[in-house]
Amino acid sequence: MKAVRFHEYGDPNVLRYEEVEQPVPAAGQVRIRVAATSFNEIDGNIRAGFMQNPIPVTLPHTPGLDVAGTVDALGADVTGRQVGDQVVGFLPMTETGAAAEYALAPAENLTPAPTSIPLADAAALPVVGLTAWQALFDHAGLASGQRVLVNGAGGSVGGYAVQLADNAGAYVIATASPRSSGRVTSAGADEVVDHTTTDVTSAVTEPVDVVLNLAPITPEQLAALVGLIRPGGVLVSTTVWMPTPADEQRGVRGIDLFVRSDAAQLARLVALVDTGELHVHVAERVPLAELSALHARAATGALSGKVVVLPPAT
Repeated sequence: MKAVRFHEYGDPNVLRYEEVEQPVPAAGQVRIRVAATSFNEIDGNIRAGFMQNPIPVTLPHTPGLDVAGTVDALGADVTGRQVGDQVVGFLPMTETGAAAEYALAPAENLTPAPTSIPLADAAALPVVGLTAWQALFDHAGLASGQRVLVNGAGGSVGGYAVQLADNAGAYVIATASPRSSGRVTSAGADEVVDHTTTDVTSAVTEPVDVVLNLAPITPEQLAALVGLIRPGGVLVSTTVWMPTPADEQRGVRGIDLFVRSDAAQLARLVALVDTGELHVHVAERVPLAELSALHARAATGALSGKVVVLPPAT
């Protein structure tokens, strides 16, 4: 089968589109005929070698944390999954990924795929959708009537965060560039701040209950966001390479978010997709053979929106 792997850490040129043996599922695993994986920023960081301590992988390594596809083989002791099931999931970060024609997955990581969108497009949901869900509800405890600032709402996580916060009855303030402001508004933002021309700390004039930071900002900029939060509120940040600040005197918590796979939460997101309450936006669909070029584009900041990666048709 065809797969993309890197045999050494480095720039996008280390990614090779090559022939590899089809995997065989072990106990508790299923094999999936991949309809699509997706590109996540963390894929580039793993490939470059920046994540060797928190996410040690064995080389050669196939990237691709998201998977959508059809179960085509079962390992021993698998229950609740059948050959032919269409599934979606978030694969273990340290294991072989889904940038291939076939991928292995722990059965417990999978949930039935949405039925209202193409199967391949479902690969745009797991990692970024779960990041948004866990930030808002697991860590921030967002509730109806609260005010939330999504800093960096123009990205894929931000798009889901705005939708989920709006669905939860929150008042949503979002920062975005002009190229993504329309998409953020349609996702449900009540206010959109153009971060290319306006300092968010001056634009937000009333305290918020929650700040979700998704933007690559400096420690000083991150610390300034704490001042926008009411006493007892929370700042959740995905910039895990620098500690998230807090304000103990005012009871403002700072939380470093590191997303985890959770099939039950993913099932809730899938249900929202199928009821039309959560929109899956796919900006591009790229052939697997072009994954190296996609990583190169991402490294220059040229991507806008979620990109799914399609293996060759079989």
